[in-house]
Amino acid sequence: MSESFPYLFSPITIGNVTIKNRFVVLPHNTSYANDHLINDRHIAYYTERAKGGFGLIIVERQSVSPGTEPLLNETHAFKPEIIPGYQQLTKSVHEIGAKVFCQIGHGGRNMPHSKITRRPIVAPSLVKVSPVGEELHVLDVEEIQGLVEDFGRVAGYVREGGFDGVEVIATHGYLIQQFLSPMTNLREDEYGGDLDNRMRFCLEVLEKVREVVGRDFVLGLRLCGDEFMPAGLTPEDAQEIAERVRDTDLVDYLSVSAGSGQTPFMIVGDMSFPLGVHLYLAAGIKEVVGDLPVIAAHRIKDPVQAEKILADGQADMIGMARAAICDPELPRKAEEGRIDEIRFCIACNQNCIGNGMQGIPVGCIQNPAAGFERESGIGTLRPAPAPKKVMVIGGGPAGMEAARVAAERGLQVLICERQSELGGQINILTRVQEHQEFGDVTRYLIKEIQRLGVEVRLDTTVTPETVAAEGPDAVIVATGSLPEIPEGIPGVDAGNAVHIRDVLLDTVEVGQKVVIIDRDGSTRCLGTASYLAEMGKHVEIVTPVFYVGWNVNFMSLLPAYMNILSKDVVFRPMCDVTGVEDHTVQAIQYFSFKDFSIEADTIVVSHAGAPDNALYRALKEAGTVGELYAIGDCVAARFTDSAIREGNEAGRKVCSA
Repeated sequence: MSESFPYLFSPITIGNVTIKNRFVVLPHNTSYANDHLINDRHIAYYTERAKGGFGLIIVERQSVSPGTEPLLNETHAFKPEIIPGYQQLTKSVHEIGAKVFCQIGHGGRNMPHSKITRRPIVAPSLVKVSPVGEELHVLDVEEIQGLVEDFGRVAGYVREGGFDGVEVIATHGYLIQQFLSPMTNLREDEYGGDLDNRMRFCLEVLEKVREVVGRDFVLGLRLCGDEFMPAGLTPEDAQEIAERVRDTDLVDYLSVSAGSGQTPFMIVGDMSFPLGVHLYLAAGIKEVVGDLPVIAAHRIKDPVQAEKILADGQADMIGMARAAICDPELPRKAEEGRIDEIRFCIACNQNCIGNGMQGIPVGCIQNPAAGFERESGIGTLRPAPAPKKVMVIGGGPAGMEAARVAAERGLQVLICERQSELGGQINILTRVQEHQEFGDVTRYLIKEIQRLGVEVRLDTTVTPETVAAEGPDAVIVATGSLPEIPEGIPGVDAGNAVHIRDVLLDTVEVGQKVVIIDRDGSTRCLGTASYLAEMGKHVEIVTPVFYVGWNVNFMSLLPAYMNILSKDVVFRPMCDVTGVEDHTVQAIQYFSFKDFSIEADTIVVSHAGAPDNALYRALKEAGTVGELYAIGDCVAARFTDSAIREGNEAGRKVCSA
């Protein structure tokens, strides 16, 4: 047991299973199932988290019936051929010393469409997630009973697959929650009406699963603590449901989440939400269920925070999804007292839930090994054959990650940065209040290069002569991009047009009326609009695509919209700028082809910038460097994930021969 974290590293017994600590990897869709079965990528992914010290792994939701899988790359647990993959996965996790459960569920109305399943979307009642959503099929009693049997059948596969337990999902807007909620259950038969009837389907599922798996197998339920909708489930409802479930003696633990199909951004709150945003819901349920173990979740990102939750009796276990994606070694680092080495999740939602909702394999902007554990996970980093000298030019995320990895391999690393601090464009982004948590990316990398003894030179402009004087064995150029305003907009080089970076750096004076010409659909654009509106500016965003912020993941876009629209920012999607004259932006509305103009004291161009590759080209042309790499924005101006991934790859490759 860790002296610093006595609660986190104490064992806990759930049902007949003893778990070595209180860290839980929560179920989250990975979109790794190309053939709808468990594969080597799944196994490596979950085993990595076991290696990192998580005591309990709960594998992503498994579809119990045909017609309930909303994405192409989900696993089909209703097929018996899933069992061998389960057995390989559980064997691998067990060999590390962790326990592993499996979540099962049915999406119900929580489906975007039926094009993938080619079956109707089913629900308790004719209440769609969206008024413009696909029409629903209301389940009859016989179909409900069939679904109960499906849950039982899949639970049997889970047990045969070697899992230690099974978790039934009744949150996140899935089918059981739809029956529980007075907002989505308008039935007048034995499955609707009062709470007794609305709970009937849930209890029948739990009874069937318990019947199939027996008493010597863990059964858990993941509940919704609040739907955050006027007619939906409230925290008081959730407490009553939890008490009733406890009294049945069917389940061995409860896991508490929140949100619904109408409030998905509450399910996976981004960095605009406070830490532990839904902790009070888990604490409220823990208060009424007594000794029944409760798992807390949502924006719990570090062991100090987690230890206090347990010490205060608000929960019995700590659930992490995004934090486990970001740093699978978080528990082990905490236990060994290496808190500064933890890579903290920043809840940007970009490559985790942002990817998952599109059916793209889940990853992490900070951890390029997420989903690629076999290639670059724990234990794959190979020492350099000789202690050669590497010069990294540029101290943004790409350069720092390259320096970190190269130093881990035993190379002598020098990093040169022309600014007075490390961090690159992240330092600009964090000037927006809602995006300050991006600073954790920089803090982690700075601490790591300090720990590894990387030499850092700030306020240093590097030339080919500088490189020649240093005489490195290899050079990694990570000089980023320049805030150039793109060509193609007539008159945009007028005196009142500025680049978005200059606005955030406060190097330009911004007038009262501001037009943002959005060319990258980024978090930076939305954040700048909020930043200026907060200062009392009138802001309008003009973009040629169908909606503002097209490069921002859906889960972060919704709260961002609520924030900036509440500040009276005006959106002009499907509009393109045709010219800039004095203090006027000329534009055209696509499809209607109507011209219009907007008065602007300041025109802000939101654009990624132009690659700053002059040094790389000069070094390449000179041919005096043995190994030369270009990474990050100096190759092409993109986002943080590309910078860190390329930095990681360069750090692994440099001086490897």
